[in-house]
Amino acid sequence: FFPPSLPLPSLSLSLSLPPSLSLSLSGDLEKSPRSDPDPWEGLHRNKRSWVWNQFFVLEEYTGNEPLYVGKLHSDVDKGDGKVKYVLSGEGATSIFTIDENTGDIHATKRLDREAQAYYTLQAQAVDRLTNIPVEPRSEFVVKVQDINDNEPKFLDGPYLAGVPEMSPLGTMVVQVAATDADDPTYGNSARVVYSIIHGQPYFSVEPKTGVIRTALPNMDRETRDQYVLVIQAKDMVGQMGGLSGTTSVTVTLTDVNDNPPRFTHKNYQYTVPESLPLQSVVARIKAADADIGSNAEMDFRIMDGDGPGMFNITTDEETQDGIIILLKPLDFETKSSFSLRIEATNRNIDSNFLSLGPFSDTTSVKVTVEDVNEPPVFSSPLSKMVVSEDARVGTSIGRVSAHDPDNSNNGIRYSIDRNTDLERFFNVDAMSGVISTAKSLDREANSVHNLTIFAMESRNRHHECISLITVSDINDNAPVFAIDYETLLCENALPGQVIQTISAVDKDEPLSGHRFYFALAAPAAGNLNFTLRDNKDNTASVLTKRGGFRRREQPVYRLPVLIVDSGSPALSSTNTLSVRVCDCDSDGVALSCGAVAYTATGLSTGALLAILGCIMTLLVMVLLIVTMRRRRKEPLILEEERDIRENIVRYDDEGGGEEDTEAFDMVTLRNLNVIRDPNVRRDVTPDTPTFFHYPSTSRPSYKSLPDNVVFREFIWERLKDADVDPSAPPYDSLQTYAFEGSGSVAESLSSLESLSTDSDQNYDYLSNWGPRFKKLADLYGNSDGTSVFS
Repeated sequence: FFPPSLPLPSLSLSLSLPPSLSLSLSGDLEKSPRSDPDPWEGLHRNKRSWVWNQFFVLEEYTGNEPLYVGKLHSDVDKGDGKVKYVLSGEGATSIFTIDENTGDIHATKRLDREAQAYYTLQAQAVDRLTNIPVEPRSEFVVKVQDINDNEPKFLDGPYLAGVPEMSPLGTMVVQVAATDADDPTYGNSARVVYSIIHGQPYFSVEPKTGVIRTALPNMDRETRDQYVLVIQAKDMVGQMGGLSGTTSVTVTLTDVNDNPPRFTHKNYQYTVPESLPLQSVVARIKAADADIGSNAEMDFRIMDGDGPGMFNITTDEETQDGIIILLKPLDFETKSSFSLRIEATNRNIDSNFLSLGPFSDTTSVKVTVEDVNEPPVFSSPLSKMVVSEDARVGTSIGRVSAHDPDNSNNGIRYSIDRNTDLERFFNVDAMSGVISTAKSLDREANSVHNLTIFAMESRNRHHECISLITVSDINDNAPVFAIDYETLLCENALPGQVIQTISAVDKDEPLSGHRFYFALAAPAAGNLNFTLRDNKDNTASVLTKRGGFRRREQPVYRLPVLIVDSGSPALSSTNTLSVRVCDCDSDGVALSCGAVAYTATGLSTGALLAILGCIMTLLVMVLLIVTMRRRRKEPLILEEERDIRENIVRYDDEGGGEEDTEAFDMVTLRNLNVIRDPNVRRDVTPDTPTFFHYPSTSRPSYKSLPDNVVFREFIWERLKDADVDPSAPPYDSLQTYAFEGSGSVAESLSSLESLSTDSDQNYDYLSNWGPRFKKLADLYGNSDGTSVFS
C-alpha cells in the first residue's frame, strides 16, 4: 500500500504478521511448525496477507469532504463481499472511519498536531457472515503532519532589565526566549530568529540566542535613565511567510558614582543673633550631586576659619545638606563675624571614574553676629553669705553685683523674687545690690535662706542669681529633758540604787558641740530621798538615798532637775522628774503603782463619793418613775369594752348583714355599763345629736332600744367620750366639719346642714355648660330640690 500523500521514493514499509507465519526473502509465506492445533492451518496461503506503512495526515485540513487517509486490503478478500474490514483504537469512529467493504480510511474532523501528534489504530478482516477473523488483528499509526500554524511566543515577557550607566560597548543586558508550538523536527516551522524593532541604536539583539547587548558606549543615566525595546521573534528562519511574535524589554540604567559634588555658590553669608543658644543650627549649605543613592552621599568638614572651636558641621543623612552648629557662645561685643572654609567630599568613590576629576568641592561661609539687647550678667551666679541670728533689723549681710554686657551700659536695678522670701526676712538695695535683714531671724526655725536676686536694666531685660544666706547660731535656747521620763521606784529599792538615767537636748548647735551640767534644784538639793549624779557625758543618774518607800505614805515624788548648757552666756532650765512608787516582784518588775485604797480601817473619800453618787442616781430615777405614773391617764374604756372596740374596728372583710353575728357579739353590745367621769376639754366640743330621743333625766338601758339604734347610740357615746378626753388628739375631719362655730359672718359653709335649710341657689345655668355637666344639671337644675334628697 502506498499512501497517496507521499511520493514513492520516501515510502517506508513495515510488515505485521501473525505469529504462525514467517516472511521469506522471496516474499512467500511459510507455515511455521506448530504442535498445537491452529485455526489458521486450514488457510494454506503462500503470499503476504497485509501490506503496511505509516499513514500521514495533514493537520488543519479545511476541505468539505472527509480527508482520505489510506486503504487496507487482505489477500483473502476475493472481491465477493465475504470479507469485512473493522477499525478500532484511538479516534476510531469519532475521527477515523473505514469502509468495511473496500477498506478505505477517512478522517472526518480537522486534526491539530499540537493537540495530538499521532493516533494508534488496530485493523482486522473478519468474515461478514460469521464475524470470525480471517486475519489476525494488526496495529498501525496515523501521524499528523505539521504545518506552520503557530507563531512564536515570549512566555516570560514583558522583561525588566538593568545595566550600569557608562558601560562599555557590547555589555550584556538580558536574554529573551520565544517558543514555537510547531514541530521542530519537520521543516522550519519552529526555527526562530530574533530582531530588534524599537530601541536602536542604543541596543542590539543576537538573532539566534536572543541576547540583548548595549550598542553604544558610555550611556549616561543623568541624561536618560530608561529605554523601552521591542524585540521580535519570527519562525521559518525569518523568511517571508513566517509567523512572528513581539515582546517589550524595559532597560533601566543604574547609577554609578561618576559625578562629583558641586556647591551652587562659592560664597555664602549668614546672620545670627548673639543670643543664639548652643547646639543651634547656624546655617545649612547644599552641594549638588547628580548621582543618587549611596553615590550621592557626602561628608562636610571645616578646613579653616578664624573662629576655631566655635562651629562644627555635620551631614543630614536624609537631604545630604551640611549643617553648621554653634559650639560656643557668641558675643557681638567681642567678635562680630566669622569666616569659614568648608569642603564637601563624596563618601563612596568609584576608582573606575577617578579620571573624571576630584570628587570634592569647597566654598566659603561668612557668619555675621547680630547685636541683641542682652540682660545684665552677674559677676557670680551663686553668692554665699552668713548672718547671725541675733542680727538687728537692717543689718547689711552682703552685696551682689551685675553689669550690662551691651555697649550702652544701661543702669541696673536689683530686686528679690518674693516667691523665694515669702515672709520678707530680707531686703535688697535697688541701686547698690546690698542685702540686709528686714526681720529678726531664728536659726532654729530656718537655718538657710535661698534667695533669687533679679538684676534688671531699663529695657526690662533681667537676669537672676542665687544668694545662699546661712544663719549662724547663738545660744538662745535652754536645754530640756530629751524625752518625757516615766520613772518607777520599787518599794523594796535599796539605798544608792540608780532608778533613772536622764539626758538633755538643746535646739542650739554650738561649734564645739553640746556640754550639759545636771544638778538638783535648790528646793530639793537637801532632800533625804534622792540624789543626782552627773555622769560627765551629757547624762545624769538619779539614785535613792534610803530604802523603805511605801505607796500608802507617798505614791509619787517630784524632783526638780536643773540643766545648764555650756554656751556663752550659759542658759539653764528646771525640769521636773516624776517618780512613782510601785509594788514589785523579786526581780524588780513593777506590778502595781500609785495610791492604795484603805481596806482595813475604812473607805477612802473617793469611794464614799462614788457610793453617794450611785445613791443619788437611784433616787432621781425613782422620782421620775413616780411622776410619770401619776401623770398617766386612766384608760378610756374598760378591758371588756376595749375588746368590743377591737371587734368594731376590724373591717378587713365584707360582713354578711344583720344575720352575721360572728364579727361582734350582739349580747355584749346590749350589756354596756358606761362608767365615765369626763373632764372638760379646753377646746369646744361639737354638738352630737341623738338619733333616738329619750328623757334627759335618765337614759334607758341599751336592752330597751331597738337593734338599729343600739349601734348609733354606741358610736355617738364613744365619740363624745373621745371629744371630752383631754389626752385625746384634736377632732378628726368629720367632727370638725360637723361643727361650724359661732360668730362667722359668712355663716356655715358645710353641706351637712343643707338638708335642714332651704337653698335659694339657682342651678339652671348648669344646663348651659355642655354634656359633661348634664348629670349635675339634672340633679340641681330642678327648682324643687327636695325631690333630689327625698
